[in-house]
Amino acid sequence: MTPVFNRFLDDFFNSDWADWGLKNFSSEGSTLPKVNIKEDDNGYTVEMAAPGMKKEDFQVNLDKQILTISAEAKTEKEEKKETYSRKEFNYQSFQRSFSLPDTADDEKISAKYTDGILHIYIPKKEEAKPKPAKTITIA
Repeated sequence: MTPVFNRFLDDFFNSDWADWGLKNFSSEGSTLPKVNIKEDDNGYTVEMAAPGMKKEDFQVNLDKQILTISAEAKTEKEEKKETYSRKEFNYQSFQRSFSLPDTADDEKISAKYTDGILHIYIPKKEEAKPKPAKTITIA
């Protein structure tokens, strides 16, 4: 092999785009997307960063108070030039599961995907929401 060709292979396999799959989801080398979970008086919000995916790629399931979020995306790109042909395959998948608290109203969970973020809203049951303080009259 010529030195130029060796350098091409080194550049090809060591370039940043060769490990893009790891960088899409986190900087720590994990392929699981990062998640934020917020709680307020009315419910819980789960935000999952999954850029480059479409809402059709996701599946959200609830079974026995376990919320499971999974996604799978496949793409194929082919480039043909006069002197070469290159075909790239891309496959992304993940699955994350969360135990819901007893206070969650599992009948009213909603989800939407916008700007690379999957938003899942889990409302609290009415009896779990904080009630305002009240004054009790003494008889």
